[in-house]
Amino acid sequence: MTIDTSAPASPARSGAADPAASERLTGRAGLILFVLCAAQFMVALDFSVLNVALPVLGEDLGFSQSALQWAVTAFALPSGGFLLLFGRIADLYGRRRLFLAGLALFGAASLLATFAWDPASFLAGRALQGLGAAVIVPTGMSLLTTTFPEGPMRARALGISGTLLSLGFTIGMVLGGVLTDTLGWRSTMGLLAVFTLIVLPLAPGVLPESRTPDRPRLDLPGAVTVTGGLLALIYALSTAAERGFGGTDVLVTLVAGAALLSAFVVIESRHPAPLVSLPMLRRRTVAFGNLGGLVTFSMMSTVVFVLTLYLQEVLGLSALWTGLVFGVQGVMSAVAGSLASRVIARIGARRTLVVSLLGQGVFVALLLGLGAESGAVLATVGVSVASMFHLGAIISYGLTVTSGVPDGEQGLATGLVTTTQQVGITIGIPLLGVLATTGDELFDGVRTVLAVDAAVVLATALLVAVGLRRAPRA
Repeated sequence: MTIDTSAPASPARSGAADPAASERLTGRAGLILFVLCAAQFMVALDFSVLNVALPVLGEDLGFSQSALQWAVTAFALPSGGFLLLFGRIADLYGRRRLFLAGLALFGAASLLATFAWDPASFLAGRALQGLGAAVIVPTGMSLLTTTFPEGPMRARALGISGTLLSLGFTIGMVLGGVLTDTLGWRSTMGLLAVFTLIVLPLAPGVLPESRTPDRPRLDLPGAVTVTGGLLALIYALSTAAERGFGGTDVLVTLVAGAALLSAFVVIESRHPAPLVSLPMLRRRTVAFGNLGGLVTFSMMSTVVFVLTLYLQEVLGLSALWTGLVFGVQGVMSAVAGSLASRVIARIGARRTLVVSLLGQGVFVALLLGLGAESGAVLATVGVSVASMFHLGAIISYGLTVTSGVPDGEQGLATGLVTTTQQVGITIGIPLLGVLATTGDELFDGVRTVLAVDAAVVLATALLVAVGLRRAPRA
């Protein structure tokens, strides 16, 4: 289903399309976009709002220091592991229906986490939040791409969505500290419940229903192997971020994840109605678009992580001043979101993706000029401009991957987009961030991470440029 937001052409001007009109949202289209973006913003907040509150939360509920990581991992496991499965179920049985169920589950889980009385009840709430997020993210994205047609409308909608996604992460970091200091850690979870109470009543009367016209049988073996593989991979990488890669559980789950994902590929090549169409994965736009998305998310999350260490541990800035640095980053991301759709309309999503990756890599490389005793201004400017290019990459990779995909497979395509996003956020810090914390000097480790980060992004920009140049036009 699509929404036509342009006025009919008059006889005198037929054939002369007005680009401004094609980007103008009607009241109903704007309301649909508000509901979908508010839900995505709420999930983005959940990824970061709790981080600052972890020490206080652990002391209040009785978490041991080693167990505290599960407050984050309990959310990350289901939110990343079930994305593809729920994206496909939404294609088959109704995206609106599943989106509403995900919102209701997320809100109830947030209340459980808010009023948790011990570690077990809190972790149950976090896990159910993650499961709700795994429903909301792919169904919300597929509702967006099936509601807004390809072209300026979809570019603008994805631009707004991407901006709010980036702002959600940034605002969550700042808001988490303010709420924890003033109202206590429980207010961080209560805020998410309030958000749900605002969005959920609006959604049923606003969102259109959409699904594939036919209903093939769900690929159960594929669902089991891909979900199990992603769960194992995300567990291993999340745990490695805290304890390194030497633990037996990390190694075992890495091997198990690789084996399950390999089995998934074999199953999909033989199943008559696969969960993931391998021909879709062989599309250059899907393959190289998702590669760009994976790298931009993983490398930018690593930059934020190491700059947080640098600002507080090397320069000695307070948590408040560190939060203000990332607040500037959020403002600049919002500016980028307002410009991205215009850039994409002018040069196309594929070129925008390449340019954005190049810009992100260049400005991360400029951060190598940080000093051991000064550098807060350079850090603020560098991470803010790099984030502007990062947001351009987020929006353009989503457009690149979903362009030319039939509506019946949009849930699958957006499931791939959001799975790439989640895995990217998960793998960056354990793969590179550990280099900053295991050496003798933290400052030297930060510089090493920034150098590797910039090199990876720039190399990926070249790969994506070559790969997408050879891709056929949708």
